[in-house]
Amino acid sequence: MSEPPPRPPFDGQAALRKVRAAEDAWNTRDPERVALAYTADSVWRNRDRFLVGREQIVDFLREKWSRELDYALRKELWTYSDNKIAVRFQYECRDRSGQWWRSYGNEMWEFAADGLMSRREASINDVPIEPAQRRIFGARGADESEEVLPLR
Repeated sequence: MSEPPPRPPFDGQAALRKVRAAEDAWNTRDPERVALAYTADSVWRNRDRFLVGREQIVDFLREKWSRELDYALRKELWTYSDNKIAVRFQYECRDRSGQWWRSYGNEMWEFAADGLMSRREASINDVPIEPAQRRIFGARGADESEEVLPLR
């Protein structure tokens, strides 16, 4: 039986477990699975998009992953407090033309008492990269370190 997800108030270990669980879920590219981590009425800002509720989250993620092919993500804990976590992240994907992209971002998360995320705000910038510049090749391996993400 798996361990229940951490609930607020968070300590450093619980916050890191939340970040890793989010990374693992997003790397599945399964919108329904990802949406289960959010409250039924979760509020999102993702770039210039504003979403409310799991149905909109699932629709958004389906659309996202139909455009962002071979998506692979790394998240890093930045800081945390009682019921809030801030992360920075990078992901790589390619578009239908074959152009590879690295996206850099920051997220602010707020959690309900049951441990589900009630608010997510994400700011993201995209940079075109050459295939030889890729450094994220799928879900995090067991031997992959928790190093700070490089800026470039």
